[in-house]
Amino acid sequence: MKQWYEELFENYGQQYDKECFTRGTSGECDFIEQEIGFNKKSRILDLGCGTGRHSIELARRGYISITGVDLSETQLARAREKTNENNLKIDFQRYDARELPFHNEFDLVIMLCEGAFPLMETDEMNYRILKNTSKALKNNGKFIFTTLNGLFPLFHSVKDFLTAASEAGNVNYENNTFDLMTLRDLNTTIVEDDFGNKKELHCNERYYVPSEITWLLKSLDFKIIDIFGAKLGAFSRNDRLTTEDFEMLVIATK
Repeated sequence: MKQWYEELFENYGQQYDKECFTRGTSGECDFIEQEIGFNKKSRILDLGCGTGRHSIELARRGYISITGVDLSETQLARAREKTNENNLKIDFQRYDARELPFHNEFDLVIMLCEGAFPLMETDEMNYRILKNTSKALKNNGKFIFTTLNGLFPLFHSVKDFLTAASEAGNVNYENNTFDLMTLRDLNTTIVEDDFGNKKELHCNERYYVPSEITWLLKSLDFKIIDIFGAKLGAFSRNDRLTTEDFEMLVIATK
């Protein structure tokens, strides 16, 4: 039986690229470049790469060693199609982020827009993704990712936020229930795929508070962990994380 996130991303590449939350790619890549000192030789792993938007933008800017990994073959097909259209070279591979083969290979791992973490059905599975990321990085390697901010639902209605987001995109969210004991949001998501088929998915997403993320990463030998608010298309170390931020931006160095 497929999990909800597998069903969501099946035959969803064209529609995904039209979603409002994909519009910040260029500004987010500006930040990534700054964080790695514009080193074009950096080996980069884009984990949960989807249709490859960050990988493709970085390749356009001259980064020559990029590997994109995703669980969805149809998302990867869309990524390869766009890569070929732009005459770029990116190594896209299908892997489950819970079972990665990489060891001490990359200078940078990016995992943006909930690209794998924190969509898994158990906390242990989410932890395995972080563990595999740590293994994939070289010493002094950097990990940049975004995840759902657990401080937000303690002060705001997730339902109201997602309803507002639905008005600007292709996805509708219904029947939200936020569990304070597990920090998980349960909702019904209605989405239309690339063929016009409507899907009704029962989603389960884990929100994290900053202290949890810090502890998890420290347990995996990350030495420096910085957490900020994640602004779409405008990541910055100047944005202190607050209860107003739906997502947090995490930058960790081994």
